[in-house]
Amino acid sequence: MNKLLVTALALFTLLRAQGQPTTYCNPINIDYGYTPIPDFSEAGRHRATADPVIVLYKGDYYLFSTNQWGYWWSHDLSDWKFISRKFLRPWNKGYDELCAPAVGIVGDTMLVFGSTYTRQFTLWMSTDPKSNQWKPLVDSFEIGGWDPAFFTDDDGRFYMYNGSSNSFPLYSIELDRKTFKPIGTRQETYKLQDCRYGWQRFGEYYDNTFLDPFIEGSWMTKHNGKYYLQYGAPGTEFSGYADGVVVGGKPLGNEWTPQSDPLSFKPGGFARGAGHGATFQDRNNNYWHVSTMTIAVKNNFERRIGIWPAGFDKDDMMYCNTSYGDYPHYLPSDSSSVINSPTGNGGFCGWMLLNYNKPVTVSSTLGDYNANLAVDEDIKTYWSAATGNAGEWIQTDLGKSCTVHAIQINYADQDATFLGKQTDIYHQYMLYASDDGKKWKLLADKSKNRTDVPHDYIELPHPVTTRYIKMENIHMPSGKFAISGLRVFGNGGGEKPGEVKDFMVLRTEKDKRSAWIKWRTVDNAYGYNIYFGTAPDKLYNSVLVYSANDYWFKVMDREKPYYFSIEAINENGISSPAKVIKVD
Repeated sequence: MNKLLVTALALFTLLRAQGQPTTYCNPINIDYGYTPIPDFSEAGRHRATADPVIVLYKGDYYLFSTNQWGYWWSHDLSDWKFISRKFLRPWNKGYDELCAPAVGIVGDTMLVFGSTYTRQFTLWMSTDPKSNQWKPLVDSFEIGGWDPAFFTDDDGRFYMYNGSSNSFPLYSIELDRKTFKPIGTRQETYKLQDCRYGWQRFGEYYDNTFLDPFIEGSWMTKHNGKYYLQYGAPGTEFSGYADGVVVGGKPLGNEWTPQSDPLSFKPGGFARGAGHGATFQDRNNNYWHVSTMTIAVKNNFERRIGIWPAGFDKDDMMYCNTSYGDYPHYLPSDSSSVINSPTGNGGFCGWMLLNYNKPVTVSSTLGDYNANLAVDEDIKTYWSAATGNAGEWIQTDLGKSCTVHAIQINYADQDATFLGKQTDIYHQYMLYASDDGKKWKLLADKSKNRTDVPHDYIELPHPVTTRYIKMENIHMPSGKFAISGLRVFGNGGGEKPGEVKDFMVLRTEKDKRSAWIKWRTVDNAYGYNIYFGTAPDKLYNSVLVYSANDYWFKVMDREKPYYFSIEAINENGISSPAKVIKVD
């Protein structure tokens, strides 16, 4: 363990002892609004947002996303405070509010603009967004653009990128920094090449069965004199929704070199998807990437937000580390840099999931929303109690005494009644621990909580050794008491799984974009993390697979060889990685 890592871990231990959070867990815990669109909620009213942008402005982080009737700010990327504001003007009709917003910084001013081609949408400015002080900079930003992104270059020149289509490319244009009128015309920038890059194919299984893939969600980052244009593909409702990146020597034009694999990619695990996002730097200049995670049960646009460590390697290749991306990760600290490593586990703090598919007992059950669905590591499925009343409860058995460090509580929307943003709603509950399932000790008292916490994450100030965790409902904002994931993190205290044997990748001869991956089951493992990349030392992407020993892999660049490795996981830790193998 190197000296920097030891110093960082010591700092995190000190902060935790002082009661300050040192970790976070995706999906991030913010008060997501409910979809405001009645047609989108015919299968059940539900929370939804997507297309996030985070910018660091005057020492604080600001988060904007689709249809929230406001925005958030945070000083630490953990405690997010919502600021209510409607950016639509009286002549703007419709339910959407800042759909896929563009956020830019010009000098000491923050600019905000919402997607539109057909309406006169205002370009807003603020030098004090924390106080909700805004005024129109351009009353009608006539050029418009769907899924826009702003970028200010080192020389002060200002650009916009936009596009959302399965027929047309992304576009780019320079804007006059004083008038914000276009200089010249939009230029075609990049169009998907799904015939070469497998991950760009449309569909949950990359099969392009009924639509061509969508390119959307532009974002620009400059590093070491190079321009990294990011984009989302192939569809927001799919587990493989990802952000790609093309690299160029200038901010405009169509001379871009694609990186073969996605930049941010999370097709496996509890919460999936990592597309249409933005890259930002923290106060220590570490890079992070925020992006959209999918649920897509009650509607294709039922979505959440995740944050991942990111950066550039020694060869200026851009990466985003989503490995164990819905397990607890370290937050950035003002006193020490989080190690945003491109390979391995990055900022993952090593707390394992302790209750995957373990026994669950509950107070009641609504229909087929069975208890085990709260521990199956799938955000799309959930247990629901018969009511939303105080006294409904859920209890998970870890199977043995384990060291518990943190608990994530993911509520599901069952019979919710809300449309649009709600600012005065809250969850209340009690959390208990027990060694025998009979005598209970209080872990967390949320009986007086007055905040909306749909993905509440509790990092215990001190780890506890226990076998049972019980959650008792006191108050729901709306609908039934329903949980898509009661997730307990820590260490089981037993043996880590052994190294995976007989790992093989069989690349399809007629379609080099696809392969069948196979391995021998490890007796004491419940999951496997598959790493891949186009160079043996650049395995920057991964797929987390539970309760299986094969995987259909369809995301490769058909023109390049690939390299793979795999590791096994259980509640005690992670195995040594298997030897890297190459497939041509």
